[in-house]
Amino acid sequence: MSTIDAYAPRLRAAARHLPRSDAGFGTDAAPQLDTIFIEGFRGETVIGIDPDELLRAQPVVIDLSAGRLRLRACDSDRIGDTIDYAAVRQRLVDYLRTHGHTLLEAFAEGFAAVLIDEFAADWVQISVAKPNKFPDVERVGVRIERHRRRFGESADDGTQTLRFLGAGSTPGTQ
Repeated sequence: MSTIDAYAPRLRAAARHLPRSDAGFGTDAAPQLDTIFIEGFRGETVIGIDPDELLRAQPVVIDLSAGRLRLRACDSDRIGDTIDYAAVRQRLVDYLRTHGHTLLEAFAEGFAAVLIDEFAADWVQISVAKPNKFPDVERVGVRIERHRRRFGESADDGTQTLRFLGAGSTPGTQ
């Protein structure tokens, strides 16, 4: 069973929280989920907590999936109507050079935000592994899964956003 197949039931359950007017719902109200993926990406980056890890780039292996509800590309056959995996790959190459994280968890979280914010993904799963970190282990790493707010994260009623936007605008307040 592929990673995508394993997570499809969870995606369907999360998508039930979407308003019925959102794209991706057919007449039977079952969400149509479309996912692009990159598996086995190999790159190098400086990351780690041991002092020797911060002196040189080390290999990492990354698998990622990024999904949207019912991609229009299925009908239009246009690259602009999907998540362009070539663009995602290039963004990942750039991110490996510039991220500045120490932990794999923070790296994965940061790139999940890139996929959601820059590529309009509704759902992402990323695994980042260090191969041969220990002599008796093939690889160690992390796997995270993130969703847009509409996929069930606690909704902000707008108060926090307004509080942030208004912070410092009135003398004597923060």
